[in-house]
Amino acid sequence: MNKEATFGAGCFWCIEACFAELKGVLSVQSGYSGGHIKNPAYREVCSGRTGHVEVVRVVYDESLVSYDELLEIFWNVHDPTTLNRQGNDVGEQYRSVIFYHDENQRKSAEYFKHKLTENKVWEKPIVTAIEPLINFYSAEEEHDNYFERNPEQPYCAAVVRPKVEKFRAVFKEKLKSQ
Repeated sequence: MNKEATFGAGCFWCIEACFAELKGVLSVQSGYSGGHIKNPAYREVCSGRTGHVEVVRVVYDESLVSYDELLEIFWNVHDPTTLNRQGNDVGEQYRSVIFYHDENQRKSAEYFKHKLTENKVWEKPIVTAIEPLINFYSAEEEHDNYFERNPEQPYCAAVVRPKVEKFRAVFKEKLKSQ
């Protein structure tokens, strides 16, 4: 059965590139969630005045990959201890957030966050928000498969590529190409 998950972990180009390579993931769509205007544009979201977060919506086959496995990847591909920032990307639109689709997702996300905190995986406290999904707006088409289409673009070369390479090394047995 196909399910959906929505994650915000900084720039959506980074996490889209990682989730897209995962076995069981059928599609990954960059978009915006959590804000207060309908159908925001990239420039509006980047202004930091709409309340939206850059997110990815992951459609996955739960017989091939579980929500808990998606959570494991989410926690590993970004820094959940920096408030409203990932590296040089600063602003509420880059915050760490899990938008849950149902009560089971909420419980799994809360449990995972609690265990990571309890085990002191990071020195600083986890600031990742866990919120119900209220809205999702697809990003403009030019953001689809951005890293795949623009690997030499300076941001992709400096920021996205290292995250993707780390993801591939850590999760190599879970990649579609394996």
